[in-house]
Amino acid sequence: MNRHKLLIILAFTLPVGVFFAFGLGQFFSLDYVKSQQAAIDAYRTAQPVLVAGIFFAVYVAVTALSLPGAVIMTLAAGAIFGVLWGVVMVSFASTLGATLAFLAARFALRDWVQGHFGDKLKTMNAGMAKEGGLYLFTLRLIPIFPFFIINLLMGLTPIRAWTFYWVSQIGMLAGTLVYVNAGAQLIRLDSLKDILSPALLFSFALLGLFPLIAKQIVSIVKARRVYAKWRKPARFDRNLVVIGGGSAGLVTAYIAAAVKAKVTLIEKHQMGGDCLNTGCVPSKALIRSAKLLSQIRRSAEFGIRQANAEFDFAEVMERVQRVIRTVAPHDSVERYTGLGVDVIVGAAKITSPWSVEITTMEGTRTLTTRSIVIATGARPFVPPIPGLAEIDYLTSDNVWNLRELPRRLIVLGGGPIGSELTQTFARLGSQVTQVEMAPRILIREDPEVSERVAHRFREEGIAVLVNHHAQRFVTENGEKLLIAESAGQEVRIPFDAVLVAVGRVANIQGYGLEELGIPASRTVETNAYLQTIYPNIYAAGDVAGPFQFTHTAAHQAWYAAVNALFDPLKKFKADYSVIPWATFVDPEVARVGLNEQEAKEKGISHEVSVFSFDDLDRAITDSETHGLVKVLTVPGKDRILGVTIVGEHAGDLLAEYVLAMRHNLGLNKILATIHIYPTLTEANRYVAGVWKKAHAPKKLLAWVERFHAWRRG
Repeated sequence: MNRHKLLIILAFTLPVGVFFAFGLGQFFSLDYVKSQQAAIDAYRTAQPVLVAGIFFAVYVAVTALSLPGAVIMTLAAGAIFGVLWGVVMVSFASTLGATLAFLAARFALRDWVQGHFGDKLKTMNAGMAKEGGLYLFTLRLIPIFPFFIINLLMGLTPIRAWTFYWVSQIGMLAGTLVYVNAGAQLIRLDSLKDILSPALLFSFALLGLFPLIAKQIVSIVKARRVYAKWRKPARFDRNLVVIGGGSAGLVTAYIAAAVKAKVTLIEKHQMGGDCLNTGCVPSKALIRSAKLLSQIRRSAEFGIRQANAEFDFAEVMERVQRVIRTVAPHDSVERYTGLGVDVIVGAAKITSPWSVEITTMEGTRTLTTRSIVIATGARPFVPPIPGLAEIDYLTSDNVWNLRELPRRLIVLGGGPIGSELTQTFARLGSQVTQVEMAPRILIREDPEVSERVAHRFREEGIAVLVNHHAQRFVTENGEKLLIAESAGQEVRIPFDAVLVAVGRVANIQGYGLEELGIPASRTVETNAYLQTIYPNIYAAGDVAGPFQFTHTAAHQAWYAAVNALFDPLKKFKADYSVIPWATFVDPEVARVGLNEQEAKEKGISHEVSVFSFDDLDRAITDSETHGLVKVLTVPGKDRILGVTIVGEHAGDLLAEYVLAMRHNLGLNKILATIHIYPTLTEANRYVAGVWKKAHAPKKLLAWVERFHAWRRG
């Protein structure tokens, strides 16, 4: 560090040391100002310019040196100089002092910080270079951090000094006015009855309301910036336009119609989205048929000497389509039209923040709308593996078109979708190889959970290949091969069909998002209220994330609909505190909240209570003892942090814990609840008993034992 920088650091640190060493903070209190009020007033009357100059200089010094006392001095400014001159002096003094602190930090430390951490700060530097003024304005108006920290940290960024000065001047003005006014009122307080004066009450009200008002100001400023190049219509055709007829879109439109808003729902493909047509409904229908076959093969376990099933794969797949057709009316155009939704089958493109262009078979038209909800869903992600494009590969979208069972099937992916379809096709008779690059399948679950499922898969004849990286697909001598790599060795896997199930990617192309500058990479970026950079354009469901489940899409839809229709009167942050999900393999896996793996990764203290299904009477009678309930709780308390259930009907059993966590009910409440005997739900009560036994009051029980001994005589 050079000599000049060292002098700057000393010039700022020495006065701070003197301030604390000599206890000068005692002079920066409201009591001191009140006690000296008469003397200060007399001196100000005699020497107004001198007093103003001294006050201004002290305020600049306090702010520049980041000393405690700026708030008291702001109140004192109102008390000494009145509202008008107090605001003028504090506004300029605070901005000048802040700028001096900013420049000092920049001169002394910025080069060192950027030199050592420049790579890690690239994203922040780019953001500050582009939107630094807006970030600073937001921090000044809504101080998330103390102002002195903002002054110093901003000095380490690329923001220009002049930008820092004028944004600080404007951004701090509203807060300055509120505090100076409060000081002017407080200094007039001579007796208890003065507390009830309208002026003082109004000043206190301003102090309380200022954060809310500031947030609204920031929202207006941001909105004006983002809407600047667009012309807002004088009136609107609709209150809400929803793009996408999947779970999120349907629920959003339903809510809008229920509260009598004029809403249009646009779907270009199939009503019901992935869940009805290619996801939840068909997969669970196929899983059910496959499970029946599995149970028939296990007939000896139930005392039945022999049982066989004859089936045709094409008929099984036709049943899947019948199930879809049976459920489809729930999500149909006719139903939603009857509910009051204007449903249009066509392609939608957002052409401005308030207009949507709709292309149908009849032509193109444009609707204007106050708000828009993007609910365009997601599709299977297909990795760029060499040779895959030359193979007629399957995904969760087109696998339902199969009418001939693949003899040898490779499933790429060990996540929920891949695992469900792996076991299902194996039970239907395919020779299935599951290829997963991670160390285990269902990697988001606890290791013993993954191992239980993998063990069951292998028992059913499935080749589970973990730590295998798919390299390329080739055809040799008329046979299709996947070339994979594992532990440095090449593995060749022959197959007749391949199912790609390595994740899903949001549908974000072709809807006008790029033209409007709405950030979207893997998903559409939204804030806590599900708003995009345009406050009247929302996103919900798979296209928004962070969870890609049908039930979370419906959950988000409520927030998107209510916020879109009633903001700025009222809006709600989307609540993800208790999100359950299930993977419908056998044994079924269901979870809510933290599991042990996540708790350890995040350093969250926890206790674990486990109850195994092999001690559960109903599981024994059903020959379904391959399961457990695992509950994480706060150490020493019964408050539930998370639950994992493995076993028959795990998703159904989990509901009790979802309710408990949502409404802050602990294990003691579950233990005190009657559960029907014999049912699988008793497992929930028994695991609460495991926790209770571990926390039994041993000293008290020892005294109780003595009490009973005494009573026996």
